Parts: sequence; C-alpha cells; structure tokens
Amino acid sequence: MSKTKEIAQRLKGLRNMLEISPEAAANACGIGVEKYLEYESGKTDLPVSILFNCAEFFGVDVTELFSGNSPKLGQYTVVRAGKGMEVERREGFSYRHLASNFKNREAEPFLVTAPYKAEEQDKEIPLSVHAGQELDYILSGRLKIVIGGKTEVLEEGDAAYYDSGLPHGMIATGGKPCVFLAVVLKKNAEA
Repeated sequence: MSKTKEIAQRLKGLRNMLEISPEAAANACGIGVEKYLEYESGKTDLPVSILFNCAEFFGVDVTELFSGNSPKLGQYTVVRAGKGMEVERREGFSYRHLASNFKNREAEPFLVTAPYKAEEQDKEIPLSVHAGQELDYILSGRLKIVIGGKTEVLEEGDAAYYDSGLPHGMIATGGKPCVFLAVVLKKNAEA
C-alpha cells in the first residue's frame, strides 16, 4: 500500500473515531468537502498544510498521521545525517522530519529537497496555507518562493520568515535541486 493511502486511511479512521463529519474536517482545513474526501480517499497526495490543519483540528501530533505512531521523547532527540522520518507530500519533493520522535513540539522542522524541473519555471507555483509561521533557510541551490502574491528568489544562506496563513509555494530554480531547512511554527493558541 502506498504512503498516501496509509496516511489517508489514518486520517479517515481518526475522523470517524472522533465522530467528526467530513464537512467539519473540510471546513477546518479551509477546503471544500469534495476536495477533503478526495484526500481522504488516498487518490490524491495530501499536502503537508492539510495534514497540519487536520492534526491540529483532531488534537493529535502530525507524526501520528504521517506514521501511525505517537512521539515518545520529551527531553531531546537527535537525527543523524541522511536520517529523519521521510514525508513525501509533494510530487518530487523530499521531506525529512527532523523531530518526529519529540512529543509536544512547538515547531515542525523539515529538511526539504525540492527538485529542479524545467517545465515548472514559467508556470504558476502551487500555493498552500496553514496556521502558524514558517522559516525557510536555503542550504544549497536556489528557491523561487511566492508569499502572499510576491515572488522572491532565495540563494544559499538566504532565509524567508513568514505568516504561513498567507498563500505560499516554492520551486527549485537555477538548474539544480534546492535543499533547505523548513521550520513550521505552530499557531500560538493565545495569539
């Protein structure tokens, strides 16, 4: 079974267990019920932003949706080079969660590799939104990023910090993949 189908089954099972309607879940994710049910069917890749929104609404750690396991560590966690829980949520992109075993996280750190695709360079970049804030720090390559309708090109050592409730999206540019650290900060309940 594909990872997408596994995650979709966990999402649907959790929603059913909590007796939440598809309409309520879709509303919490900011999407239509048809699109939500499409994600829940496993026929379409689930964007990370939708998984964050669902996890928050369902009151679980996003790791539970990704892997089916609850984080166990509370003091610290170490992730060795080339390791980290693989999360493939956007075609071609590679996400490695760098703290999936740490419970009660206040942030979701990912090592992301965005592939360079020549055919994407002149197309509209797919956008997503989710609660909280995000930091993207470029380790290598170049990243074309759209935030709230503005476009920036980030290079090695550059960073973008933004309200992730603004529509945002990114692609690698410059002829090679882009590797970057993405840290998603959860929405502060008191804000």
